[in-house]
Amino acid sequence: QAQLVESGGGLVQPGGSLTLSCAASRSIFARNAMGWYRQAPEKARELIAGITSGGNTNYADSVKGRFTISRDNAKNMVYLRMNGLKPEDTAVYYCNGLLTKTSWGQGTQVTVSS
Repeated sequence: QAQLVESGGGLVQPGGSLTLSCAASRSIFARNAMGWYRQAPEKARELIAGITSGGNTNYADSVKGRFTISRDNAKNMVYLRMNGLKPEDTAVYYCNGLLTKTSWGQGTQVTVSS
């Protein structure tokens, strides 16, 4: 069973930055496009950033210009650098494949508040 472990969340003030990390088992990571998703309270989970195995990226309009997704293929890791955080970015953040998914990890909570 492929596994995903997210980390790096926390409480940050508006305008602050965080970097999230996702450790993925090779069965889901290898040659797969990966994505970061988030789920705010009482809202559906949404895809916010994706990266192909070759490093091409795409972003939801809500995070474009503020968030940067990257991956380390040697370490089976996916990262999300978040700058200029806003209260509306408060959510639980998850990683998973884009086309091929596995069971969701526990996610990591990001809270943006003063």
